[in-house]
Amino acid sequence: MDWRSGAASDIIAEAAGAVLLDTSLVKVDELFHIARRLRRIALQSAVLGMALSAVGMGFAAAGFLSPVAGRCLQEVIDVLAIANALRASRSPARLHDYARPHRPLG
Repeated sequence: MDWRSGAASDIIAEAAGAVLLDTSLVKVDELFHIARRLRRIALQSAVLGMALSAVGMGFAAAGFLSPVAGRCLQEVIDVLAIANALRASRSPARLHDYARPHRPLG
């Protein structure tokens, strides 16, 4: 098999985590913005869920929550964490650092 036949690019595309078909580096910048945003939202959801669960366990250990109330509170905490994570499905306000050039009027 000759590496210049194009089969090598197919193998590289299979092994890559992401393949950009555009020659512009704008897509790379957008990819980094998306990755940072998704990581930030995932960390917020995880930390929020664990912190609220720890507070709830503290109240339960002190005797302020019955087992049924604790379970219901845990469900509310889980829904809040999932709702926060669903923010990732919305389009972000901006995806890149550069300002688009303005076209002259006229």
